[in-house]
Amino acid sequence: MIATTSVRALSKVGRVRTQIDDLGFHVDLPDEVERVVSLVPSLTEAIAATRPQALVGATDWCTHPADLDVPRVRGTKNPDVAAIAELAPDLVVANKEENRELDVKRLRDKGIAVWVTDIETVPQALDSMRRLFTEALGWGSPGWLDEADALWRMSAGRAGEVGGSADTRRVVVPIWRDPWMVVGRPTYTADLLQCLGCDAVVPDGAEGRYPHADLADLDDPSRADLVLLPDEPYVFTADDGPEAFVEVPTELISGRLITWYGPAMVEAARTLPAVLRR
Repeated sequence: MIATTSVRALSKVGRVRTQIDDLGFHVDLPDEVERVVSLVPSLTEAIAATRPQALVGATDWCTHPADLDVPRVRGTKNPDVAAIAELAPDLVVANKEENRELDVKRLRDKGIAVWVTDIETVPQALDSMRRLFTEALGWGSPGWLDEADALWRMSAGRAGEVGGSADTRRVVVPIWRDPWMVVGRPTYTADLLQCLGCDAVVPDGAEGRYPHADLADLDDPSRADLVLLPDEPYVFTADDGPEAFVEVPTELISGRLITWYGPAMVEAARTLPAVLRR
């Protein structure tokens, strides 16, 4: 397998180590990474919470922490490769779902080291981030990750231990309207809800990660107990979303709590159980 090489990493240090990212790609890195560009909002928050001085670039969609002040490199699907190269990162952090393979290849073709994460479950999130921080970045395990690990490992039995009940609650999670689309499987969100004793339901016969759905199938109490309306990617609000559901109760929720891995996992484990059992 061909390894990618960070020109800056090789030129500034005498020792280089090779680590393997979540997709099996060999990445050459300095002993300790000092400059990072993140193309994933949740990982941007994770890096900023751990070593903010190392974050030298992020996407326009990286909204946490609220006071984040770093150069922006456009979006997750259209990063400015030239601008990233100008920032001379030791490492660019990406994600299989969030970012395009083409953009990762373009960065690697410029000699920039890219670490790609692949996360579809809560355990994968914990393991992937631990590898990112200890193996790729060389920073050791951050405290928020140890806390998140402790909170979520207790749900390993998938019986709702974190939520305090073994009863499965059927939950619909729309991510778009007109047309309506919902969270399916395999997704991090569906697995997180399962860890909390909930089942992310989709219309009969619907398949895939984010299938389309008819509103009538979603607003059906024989199928669902609760509709969670997040504020991303579609921004559901008190005036845009709840009015569509007459039969099934709705709950507005921060999309960050159900889609972001990183420090948000600590907040999610502590606050979501109460939300889901209202």
